[in-house]
Amino acid sequence: MNVVYSSGPVGIDFPEVLLLLGLLLGAAGALSGWLQNAVLSISVLSVVTGIALAGAGVIDPSPSSEVVVIAVELALILTLFADGLVVERELLLSHWTPAARALVLAMPITLGLIAIAGKALFPQLSWAEALLLGAVLSPTDPVVTSAVVTSERIPATVRHTLNLESGLNDGLALPFVLFFIALATGVGEPVTEAGRLTLEAGIGAVMGIAVAVLAGRLLARLPPAAVSPKFEGVYALAIAIASFGLAETTGWGNGLIAAFVAGIALAVSRHEMPQAFTEFNESVSAIFQISVFVIFGALVVTTGWDGSVARLVLFVAFALLIARPTAVLLSFTGVQEPRSNKLFIAWFGPKGVASILFALLVLASTESHRSLIFDIASFTIVTSIIAHGLTDTVGASWLERRLSGGTEL
Repeated sequence: MNVVYSSGPVGIDFPEVLLLLGLLLGAAGALSGWLQNAVLSISVLSVVTGIALAGAGVIDPSPSSEVVVIAVELALILTLFADGLVVERELLLSHWTPAARALVLAMPITLGLIAIAGKALFPQLSWAEALLLGAVLSPTDPVVTSAVVTSERIPATVRHTLNLESGLNDGLALPFVLFFIALATGVGEPVTEAGRLTLEAGIGAVMGIAVAVLAGRLLARLPPAAVSPKFEGVYALAIAIASFGLAETTGWGNGLIAAFVAGIALAVSRHEMPQAFTEFNESVSAIFQISVFVIFGALVVTTGWDGSVARLVLFVAFALLIARPTAVLLSFTGVQEPRSNKLFIAWFGPKGVASILFALLVLASTESHRSLIFDIASFTIVTSIIAHGLTDTVGASWLERRLSGGTEL
């Protein structure tokens, strides 16, 4: 039976969508070893695939479609949880300073610099809207540069800093996005909204810890025969979804922060965590991530851009080449790290799943310039995915040579 969803989120035969997605996922799995060390990462190939399919009229996704939003949100939940799972307890305790500075100092500085550039190049934006644009583009996503965060050639402290920063800043950026949406739309008092969102972030973290601790203790007390190794990964997936669901269902906490903190709590707890936890979660999250990158590539084509190309190029160049590197290098002043490590971390701040979700949240709002903000953010994100995806293995090789040769710059 050939079911057609002409008014759905893709506008083509659904079996054709599944066929295309199956081929891409199959290629990603079969060639994952090569792609991990190749110049073209799977993230880049997924985005290019989406652009090509939309350009050829094969798919035509709607950015406001619930299917698109749910797919992106699921990808973000699982990505955050997976990021938390790989946090190393010893590194978290002994090398927390770089990651803390990246979160507390570099992210707000990046947000502010991007907002200034946005207001200067697109004066039709209000300051609240410019700050909203900065909040959308402030989080980073190491999924785009998987060769970096998984490469043993990269010092563990660098991988730890990039992974912890990207995992936590997704959740931390969300309250800022919601706050500036409220300011831009005139909903709520600024002080009241700031207090509410801060409280939700804290409660979300507590809920994430609670779910992880209870689940970890339950698993530790069960007899070995109770849990089949084949289903250990499903248990991990349940923890991620339950953490998010508890926070969002009660309406008390931030579900994204709950999912990430749950992953960290499991990783740093003294309970032995089955390897299947990380393996299964990474596999499931990869499916959603690849799907999201394809959808996003298609959205870039369907939304288009009818403004000044020169202003857009200047903004993207500033956001990627100046805002993030400047913010990181300033925040790392006084940190005892080789300069090559600092430069490496400063460059590898790719935009990814979180920024895509936040851009979709903006598009779903009633803010007057939501389409403009979405278009600016979209082109910045796709440029970042391509630029960082093309330079991840090159950058890893560069850093390895610098460190092995004792060269700082």
